[in-house]
Amino acid sequence: MTFTVAIVGRPNVGKSTLFNRLVGRRIAIVDDTPGVTRDRREGTAAIAGLSFRVIDTAGLEEAGAGVLEARMRVQTEKAIDDSDLVLLLIDARAGVTPVDEHFAGWVRQRRKPAVLVANKCESAAADPGVYESYRLGLGDPVAISAEHGDGMSDLLAAILPYAEGQETEDAAGGEEAEEGPLRLAVVGRPNTGKSTLVNRLIGEERLLTGPEAGITRDSITVAWEYRGRPLELVDTAGLRRKSRVADKLEHLSVGDTLRTIRFAHVVVLLLDATVMLEKQDLTIARLVIDEGRALIIAANKWDAVQNQAEAMQGLRDRMETSLPQVRGIPVVTISALRGQNLDKLMQAVFDIYELWNRRITTGDLNRWLGLMVDGHPPPLASTGRRVRLRYATQLKTRPPTFAIWGSRPQDLPESYRRYLINGLRQDFGVEGVPIRLQLRRAGGLNAQLPHAEPVEA
Repeated sequence: MTFTVAIVGRPNVGKSTLFNRLVGRRIAIVDDTPGVTRDRREGTAAIAGLSFRVIDTAGLEEAGAGVLEARMRVQTEKAIDDSDLVLLLIDARAGVTPVDEHFAGWVRQRRKPAVLVANKCESAAADPGVYESYRLGLGDPVAISAEHGDGMSDLLAAILPYAEGQETEDAAGGEEAEEGPLRLAVVGRPNTGKSTLVNRLIGEERLLTGPEAGITRDSITVAWEYRGRPLELVDTAGLRRKSRVADKLEHLSVGDTLRTIRFAHVVVLLLDATVMLEKQDLTIARLVIDEGRALIIAANKWDAVQNQAEAMQGLRDRMETSLPQVRGIPVVTISALRGQNLDKLMQAVFDIYELWNRRITTGDLNRWLGLMVDGHPPPLASTGRRVRLRYATQLKTRPPTFAIWGSRPQDLPESYRRYLINGLRQDFGVEGVPIRLQLRRAGGLNAQLPHAEPVEA
């Protein structure tokens, strides 16, 4: 098992800042507002040769059963149970509060090794808080400033004794597949059931769910294996219309979701089947396509739809008119709450991933280009001569990207570009994924025209 460290403490003591510092990337949302983190987030820290898993948790708060804060606390309890070491964080500038004392006792009762960490020690003003923290009964505090990186060597020295004899991430990694796990992101408007879907797929209540809209704030990555195939499932914050996003935290959440889309392989756009494809859904779909990601439409809550045949026809008609640049996007009807059609959804994920990685030989492409030109010759260029298309090749996959060299390609109208893209899609079976086409001047195979931008489809 990988050595695991959980960071816990009351709200707004700097847990997410320390998490970002340990993993070396700003992946957890950080803000002065208390209670920003709700779900537990995991990452890999690598410091001075020691590699370990680190878990960022929601701030510990007392709350009645059933409310959101109580469900957040359950997630923190699970993080502690899964960890080998607990870092209890306090705000040294604020001193030891009754809440710190309460939860220090709570951590001790769980019989987990713990290290007391006094954060925000940028100045001498924090010294009284450091000395005061001895009364929590967790041994010598480690004074740090997570924001500025001060005291990190002392923190590592405090962690090392607990890591001795443990298998680190480097040792546990072994022979990793060269390609790595498939990164699958679940996106959509708020309250469409994204966290419920991820929980149902992995078979545990890993993410907070509930009737409240906007529970998820961070993009939470969960390592998962489906039928022997490794995946990274990413739950994201709901995306509302830009005009409705006024809160600073929601701006940060939206930015986090957009980064998740940018680095995903396959994106599942989750719709609420009772309201189906709204304008915001189309905006999200276009964003995924523009980023070149493979897209799947999943209509959730399908069991609540009265006339399913009519609803499906309406969805396909809307996609045909509003998303013409990518034809054949897979549509899967599911119920995340009941677990219906989830195997069908995962099969669609793997199928579209294979298409997204599709490579076509140069010989096949040039034979295809000859047939396309013979069937529909290019128009005349501005010089009065016909544009000649001479050579085609595939530049890369993920998404499939092609280049065609010819004389005066800048004179090709948009309609002819679309003709070529639709031909690629239909003749090579690359349905449902974005295709990028670059037109280049044949005078030099490496010379791309400055204004010949890739065409998305």
